Amino acid sequence: MRALLVGREAELIMLDRALADVRKGEARIVSLIGPGGIGKTRLIQDFILRERDKGDAQPVKVFRGNARDQSSSYGVFARLLRARFGLVEGMDPDKAKVQIRTQVAKVLDDRKVGDVVYYLGQLLDLPFAESPLTKAVQDDPHQAELLRRAVFKSFIEADAHHAPQILVFDDLQNAHDDSLRLLRYLLEYLTGSVLVICAGRGELASRYEDWDRVAEDRHTVIELAAVDDAAATTLMESLLAPCSDEVQHLIDSACAFAGGNPGMLEQMVRIYHDVGVLTEVDALSTTPEWAVHLDRLSSAKLPMTIDDAVTARIAALDGDEKQLLEFASVMGSVFWRGGFLALHRSSLEAPEFWSPQDTEDVDRMDEVLSDLVERDYILKLPDSTFPATDEYIFKHNKERVAIAQRMSAAVALRYHQSIADWMEHQSNVYSNEEYCAMLAAHQDLGGGAFEAGLTFLRAGNLARAVYASAKASEYYEKGLALLGERAVGPRLEALHNYGDVLQLTGRIDDALAAYGEMRSLAYRLDLGGKGGAAHNRIGRLYREIGSLDDASQHFNTALALFQSVGDARGVASTIDDIGKLHWMKGEYDLALRELREGLTRRQKLGDRRSIAVSLNNLGLVLQDSGDFKSALSAFEQALKIRREIGDLIGVVLTLNNQGKVFQALRDFEQALKLFGEARDQISEIGDRNRLALILTNMGETYDSMSQPNKAIDVLQQAEELCDELGDKLGLAEALRGLGKAYMLQGDLVRARDSIGRAVDLFASVRSKVHLGTALRTLGEITAAGGWGAAHTKSAREYYARSVAIFEQTGNEVELARTYKVYSRFLKTEPEFADDDAARAEADQMQARAEEIFQRLSISVADRSGAHPVPGR
Repeated sequence: MRALLVGREAELIMLDRALADVRKGEARIVSLIGPGGIGKTRLIQDFILRERDKGDAQPVKVFRGNARDQSSSYGVFARLLRARFGLVEGMDPDKAKVQIRTQVAKVLDDRKVGDVVYYLGQLLDLPFAESPLTKAVQDDPHQAELLRRAVFKSFIEADAHHAPQILVFDDLQNAHDDSLRLLRYLLEYLTGSVLVICAGRGELASRYEDWDRVAEDRHTVIELAAVDDAAATTLMESLLAPCSDEVQHLIDSACAFAGGNPGMLEQMVRIYHDVGVLTEVDALSTTPEWAVHLDRLSSAKLPMTIDDAVTARIAALDGDEKQLLEFASVMGSVFWRGGFLALHRSSLEAPEFWSPQDTEDVDRMDEVLSDLVERDYILKLPDSTFPATDEYIFKHNKERVAIAQRMSAAVALRYHQSIADWMEHQSNVYSNEEYCAMLAAHQDLGGGAFEAGLTFLRAGNLARAVYASAKASEYYEKGLALLGERAVGPRLEALHNYGDVLQLTGRIDDALAAYGEMRSLAYRLDLGGKGGAAHNRIGRLYREIGSLDDASQHFNTALALFQSVGDARGVASTIDDIGKLHWMKGEYDLALRELREGLTRRQKLGDRRSIAVSLNNLGLVLQDSGDFKSALSAFEQALKIRREIGDLIGVVLTLNNQGKVFQALRDFEQALKLFGEARDQISEIGDRNRLALILTNMGETYDSMSQPNKAIDVLQQAEELCDELGDKLGLAEALRGLGKAYMLQGDLVRARDSIGRAVDLFASVRSKVHLGTALRTLGEITAAGGWGAAHTKSAREYYARSVAIFEQTGNEVELARTYKVYSRFLKTEPEFADDDAARAEADQMQARAEEIFQRLSISVADRSGAHPVPGR
C-alpha cells in the first residue's frame, strides 16, 4: 500500500520556491540527501504530481534518470534522454535516430543539429554521422569530451526555452564518476528555466565533500531526516487503514522499529502480512480489508534490526519464489524475464519435440514474478533493454545481497555461465557499454576468463569512444589481466588505448608501463608501425614530465620505425614532436627546422587540424626566439584554420598564445584583451582546466604591470579552480604567480608560503622544468628576506638546485635565466661584498648566460620570461 507523505511540508515549500525561480528563467538545483527509505523519491513524486494537478498555463516538462549502479559510465543520462525523446527500449535504432533528429531540429530550428545528435547519440549508444565540428576534434579525446558537454548543456538550455523543465537524477550514490563529472559541469554552468533535482544517499556527499558548494547560491541541499513520532504514527495509521480491528499495538511496534524511516514503516506492514499477523479477509475484493491476529504477534519473530527484517522477508518466500530471486541476485541489480527462463531450463532436458504452445514453465514463472512485484520484492520497469523480455530490479538491495550470499559457489558458477550464454544472444549487447561489461563480468564469474577478457576490452573501447576515461581504464585493466599472454592483436590495440586513457586521468607511471608492454609486444612480432606508436607515446610522456633526454631517444626511435614502414602520418607527427622537444630545450634553430619540416609534410597530407597544430607550435618557437612578427603571423594562420573547422579549444589556445606574444612585447592592454576573449570562450565551453591557465596568464600580466592586487584576484580564482579539479600542475603555476604578486606587495610571508607549495607540487608531478623555474622564484623571494636571518644560505641553495635541474635536463634557456638571477644575487647581496670567490662565480655565470642568450638568439625581453610549455 502506498503511504501518505507526511512531515515533509517544509521540504515541499523549498521545492516550490526553486520552481518559482525557474519559471522566471533562473536555473536552480535542489539536492535531497538521506538514507534509504527516508522518502527522497516519494517527495519528488508528490512534488511533481502536485505541479501537474495545478493545471498551469505553462506546464513543466519532467524527465528522469536513475543511476541503477556504477556499471555504466553515463547510464543516468541515457535513461533521462530516453525519457526526453520517448524512446522505448528495444526500439529499432534507425527509427530511434529519426525520432531524435526530428525533435532536436524542432528545438534548435535546424541549427547545428548534426553536432547535437552526434553527441547525444554517444550518451544513448546510438551512432550518428559525424559533422565537420566532431571530425575536427576526433583525435583529441579531452577536447571532444569538453565539446560534448558544452553541446549537451546548450541543447538542454534551448529545450527549456520552449517550456520550463525539471530534470530528476535519482540514486546518485550509485552513479559512476564519469556521470557525476558531467552532472557537476551542468550544475555549475546550466542557465535558463531548468530545475535539477538530485537525490542520493549520504555516500554521495562522502564522495564529493564539496557537493553542497556546487553552483553556490543556485543550489539548495536538503538533508532529509527521520519524520517525528506524530508523523510516523499518522503514516502507520494510513498504511493500516484496511484493518477492521484495533491496531495501536501494531503501530507502536512498527514505529519503535523504524525510527521515523517511512520506508521501514512500509516494510513492517509487509512483515506483518508475511508472519500472519495481518491476513486478507477476501482476496478477491476490490477494496482491501485485513483481519488482525494479535494473538500471533507474541509468537511471531519480529525484527529488531534491518538485517532481521531482511531475514524475515527471505524466510517468507516459498521454493519457487526463492529460486527466482536467486536467479535475479546472480544477474545483478537489473534482471530480465528471458534470463530467468534460460536459468530455469539450464538444468532441464529439452523435450524431443519443442512445442511453442507448451508454456507451463513460462506461465508459472510469470505468476511468481507477479506475486513478487505485488509483495514489493522486485519492481517491474516500464521498458526493457532487450526486446521481447521484461526488465526488473530489486526493490531493496539488501535483500538481493542477502540472497546471493546464501548460494554455494558451484551453483553461482553454473548460473553465471547460463546468464552469459543468454546475454550473448541478445541484440545490442556489444554496442552498449553497460551491458557489454555486464556480459564480461558473467563470463568471468562463469569460468570463461578468456572470453571475459575480450569482452571487457570491447567495453573499454565503447567507454573510450564516449570519453569516459576512468571507466575505460577499469575495463582495459580487467580485460588485459584476464587475457594474460593470449590474443596478441586485441592486446596490442588495448595497450595503446589503455595508455591513452591512463594519461588522460593523470596516471603517468601506469601509462608508461602500458606503452612499454605495447613496445615489447610489437618488437617480438616485428610490427614497426606499432612499435613507432609506442615509442612516440612514451616520448610524449617523458617530455610532459620534463625528462627531455629520455623523450629525445624515444622520439628518434619512433621516427626511424615510422620511416621503415612508410607511415607518413607517423613521420610527420613525430617530426613535430621532436621540434617541440628542441623548443623546450631552448634549441630554437633546430626546433624551427623540425617544425617547418613537419608542417610541410602535414600540408601534403591535407590534414587541416594537424596543420593548425604545427602552425601554432611554430608560432610558439618564433615567439620564444624573439621573432614576434613571424610568431603572430603563424598564430593568425592557425587561428583562421581552427575557426573554419570549428576547433573551439584550438581557437582559445591560439588566442592565449597571441596574448603571450603581446605580453612579451609589453603591450599589456592588448594581451589582456586577447586573454579576456579566450577566457569568455573557454567559459562558454566549460573547460575549467584551460580557464585556470588563462587566468594564470592574466595574473602574470598584472604582475608585469605592477598591479599585484588585480594579479592576486585572478590568480586566486585560478588556484581555486585547479584545487577543485585536482590539477596539480596548474595549481602550482597559479601559486608561483601568487608568490610573485605577494612579493610585489612586500608580503614576503605569503610569497614564501605560495612558492613553497608550488615547489612541492612541481616535485610531486615530476615536472623538472617547472620545478627548476619554481626553485628560481623561491630563491628570489628568499633573497628578498622571506626566510629571515637564514635567507642568504637558503636562497643560494635554491638557485643551486635550479641550476642542477636545468643542467641535468639540458634546458639551456632556463639554465641561462637562472644564471642571470643567481649572478645578480651574488653581486648585490651585502654578505658577499668581500667574497672574491662568490663574485668570480657570479661573473662566470653572467658570461655563460650571455653566451647562451646570444647563441640561441634570445631577445632581451624574453631573457627573464617563463619557461615554455608545449601547446596544441
